[in-house]
Amino acid sequence: MCSVMGYFGQNPDTEKFEKGFNMTKSRGPDDSRTLKVENGILAFHRLSIMGLDSSGMQPFSRDGDSVVCNGEIYGFRKIKKALEDEGYVFKSGSDCEILLPMYRKYGCGMFKMLDAEFALIIYDGKEKTFVAARDPIGIRPLYYGVDRDGGTVFASEAKNLVGLCDVIKPFPPGHYWKDGKFVSYRDMSRVDSFHSEGLDVICGNIREKLTRGIEKRLDADAPLGFLLSGGLDSSLVCSVSSRILKKKIRTFSIGMDTDAIDLKYAREVAEYIGSEHTEIIMTRDDVIQCLCEVVAALGTYDITTIRASVGMYLLCREIHRTTDIRVIMTGEISDELFGYKYTDFAPSAEEFQKESEKRVRELHMYDVLRADRCISVNSMEARVPFGDLDFAEYVMSIEPSVKMNVYGKGKYLLRRAFSGDYLPESILMREKAAFSDAVGHSMVDCLKEYAEELYTDEEFKEKASHYKTAAPFTKESLLYRELFEKYYPNQAGMIAGFWMPNKSWKGCDVDDPSARVLSNYGASGI
Repeated sequence: MCSVMGYFGQNPDTEKFEKGFNMTKSRGPDDSRTLKVENGILAFHRLSIMGLDSSGMQPFSRDGDSVVCNGEIYGFRKIKKALEDEGYVFKSGSDCEILLPMYRKYGCGMFKMLDAEFALIIYDGKEKTFVAARDPIGIRPLYYGVDRDGGTVFASEAKNLVGLCDVIKPFPPGHYWKDGKFVSYRDMSRVDSFHSEGLDVICGNIREKLTRGIEKRLDADAPLGFLLSGGLDSSLVCSVSSRILKKKIRTFSIGMDTDAIDLKYAREVAEYIGSEHTEIIMTRDDVIQCLCEVVAALGTYDITTIRASVGMYLLCREIHRTTDIRVIMTGEISDELFGYKYTDFAPSAEEFQKESEKRVRELHMYDVLRADRCISVNSMEARVPFGDLDFAEYVMSIEPSVKMNVYGKGKYLLRRAFSGDYLPESILMREKAAFSDAVGHSMVDCLKEYAEELYTDEEFKEKASHYKTAAPFTKESLLYRELFEKYYPNQAGMIAGFWMPNKSWKGCDVDDPSARVLSNYGASGI
């Protein structure tokens, strides 16, 4: 991960800009640089992943243009070779150095050409203006706002803009900004036509495309690590990666000291693929003590996101403290594509697809946000293979009636795609457990108990009534909201609301986001 920030306007408050920019030094601890241009500022904190020497430091500048980018451009070497054949001379091994020549050649048409996870800001030296853009899923974070002097400010995280802009908004994924307007260049939730081939063809494509997506993300000049929960998604990423690399990989798991559900399954996967495996144990005190740090890092009040981030944050903190790993492979985004426990209640294929489209559009506010912040605040970079654009686009376009759980097993297509010797059958066909539950049911229970101790019933009603946007509806949600307001005052609009099952569906009108409260949870989390 890196951190980018840019100011487009005539009267930047450089002191406030620098103060805001330094809020995300952990995203790029290796080097920092600020560049003043004619109509603004570009700034960059570097975490060295590709092209580790100083020649890869940003901003990159050429012929009056400059760029800062937090991103990974997959397949950049092919683009770089084509540009070299046209006479362009590169100065570094960084993948992001190709961005300026691409911009000069293709303009804003370049963004739909990129197979990448990115958030970037370009200063166009010819037009004396700025262009900003974000990848189609929003895996790399970007926010924006307007300061009191009318300047537009872009930054990797909302915390960069607190105190600088009155209203902070997430930059919409799949868009670029130019001349004060947002333009959509790719909408990952939109499906023009559905695939209806047989299951063998569909599952073969799923296996091939996900494998390619994983292989791309193994390309790094810095050491790799793998989060392994013991669930299907992270286990597949680890298994396929181990096959591709043909060497022992380093896997990491976390669980509560009392009832760590997933540790035993993660251990089983690690033994099966022969990884160098590390287990981290957390306690009730660890959970409570890190809560402020977690909310400050996340920039959300959402219950599900915070619960699921506690274990991930503590695990990544320990990896950062004890290893030299800089890149972390994770299993996020699979649920949004293939379905959650609650999508078993979808009343029709059309409703299933609509729900999937909604979740994909909002990914950047929930699961993707969690993975980015928990990993980047610990000075590492997240790689998310299920977010591969070709793979995600294909899965979204599979006939929804085929993706629905009509097989008696959720995510059946993904399981079938990797049947064989990728994983033990007990893991491949294991029922899904939510990450926040799977690190130990007691973790969520202790968060609820802690919140109960903080507020009387009367205090809860009085304090909750102050919030009109996404009003807290439990003592736990009030606790998170008060912590959020401490670090991000009056910025609740950054999040669409609480991540909850679709309450309009029969069986989903629940008052807690955990799948544990659903009637079909069954053997999940056992």
